[in-house]
Amino acid sequence: MARDNDDVVAAALRLPPEGRAALAAALIGSLEDEEPEEDVEAAWSDEIRRRLDEVDAGAVKPIPWSEARGRILAAARGRGEAG
Repeated sequence: MARDNDDVVAAALRLPPEGRAALAAALIGSLEDEEPEEDVEAAWSDEIRRRLDEVDAGAVKPIPWSEARGRILAAARGRGEAG
């Protein structure tokens, strides 16, 4: 089974960026509840609005995805070494 997963991942990584994004979205979507709870949806809507308001007010400065990705990967590597 692990080998099958490795083959699927290898094939997915050969996709162009748009294909990888679509695949990731489909996989994430398959993990979501079919009927999201209303309070969860409302909480996410509130959080999104709060974050957009912070950006609009200049309280938060967005960074490019490439920089965010680099930070995420660096943090993940740091956790792997410590754990």
